[in-house]
Amino acid sequence: MRPEHGDGAQSVRQPRNPAGPARRGPVIAVTGAAGGVGAALVSRLVASEEVKAVVAIDERRGDCAEAQWHVLDVRDPAIAEKLRGADVVVHLALDLDLETDPAARTAYNVRGTQTVLTAAAAAGVHRVVLCTSAMVYGALPDNDIPLSEDSELRATAEATGLADLLEIERLGRRAPRAHPGLNVTVIRPAVLVGGTDTALTRYFESPRLLVVAGSRPTWQFCHVEDLVSALEYAALEKVEGELAVGCEGWLEQEEVEELSGIRRMELPSAVALGAAARLHRIGLTPSPAGDLAYTMHPWVVSVSGLHAAGWRPRWTNEEVLAELLQEVAGRHTVAGRRLGRKDAATAAGAAGATVALLGAAAAVRRARRRRGI
Repeated sequence: MRPEHGDGAQSVRQPRNPAGPARRGPVIAVTGAAGGVGAALVSRLVASEEVKAVVAIDERRGDCAEAQWHVLDVRDPAIAEKLRGADVVVHLALDLDLETDPAARTAYNVRGTQTVLTAAAAAGVHRVVLCTSAMVYGALPDNDIPLSEDSELRATAEATGLADLLEIERLGRRAPRAHPGLNVTVIRPAVLVGGTDTALTRYFESPRLLVVAGSRPTWQFCHVEDLVSALEYAALEKVEGELAVGCEGWLEQEEVEELSGIRRMELPSAVALGAAARLHRIGLTPSPAGDLAYTMHPWVVSVSGLHAAGWRPRWTNEEVLAELLQEVAGRHTVAGRRLGRKDAATAAGAAGATVALLGAAAAVRRARRRRGI
């Protein structure tokens, strides 16, 4: 039974094996702890002999009984009291769902991060770990391969959720100035794979891999397990600053096509970008045209900061791509939109990609006629 507290939040506390020896190390709080990356990190931390205790915060209670649970929204100022006694906070309560209303997504992500940073400082926490994405570096034709971790953040707010991530990065840089004594570490994963659903993982659900003529795609992946181990390094203060995480090296587009067995469809830049913008504008696809840049231009990152601390990825790009292909098997996506069973049967044919694109174009024309455009 969950006891009620005066602030309206539900809290569940279960001490870690009180009969066992006391553990030394930090008390680590994790937001977004009930699912996804957060749940995986909580499980890893409670098993670590280097961690004294784990405080788990989410809007629902997760499965890890060894953590001390607090059930509340991270935008609730009452979170400051729940963080009291913690040494480090790993903030993972983000909504990057493609289907979420953008305004609601931003309200949650930005306000949540602001509240967590302020609450952490008020509670005496000395370090907050934020998780954004290597997408913040931007995908540009003149990018170095790989980009150094201290490269300028040249991304614009044109891809899914990227405006939120850039604002979170800005908040993270401002926090130590606003709250002396509070340190902020930022972890930026490459294309994240392992139970994830993003515009970049949906790229591999298409019957053909769209390649923009004249572009130079490169692919670097990050398995969720490697992200979790990197977050653990940051939580244990083995690394600090702004760090990228991903597999060693990268794959060229030709290697991806050979490994995946999915053939390409090459389109002129103006056609691909124009179609993507129109389809998104009339609401047929969740992905804005800005997502396409990350399949066109390089944004491979160095992981030298973690390497210097002794961290190494367990997964290779080839292994992560193979797992991704297994995860998306049976799904069919065109221009970022998942197709239903009837549409998928059409897309599976030899000319499936062409038929699907023509169908999308027809849908655009129908929508334009309905709106009198």
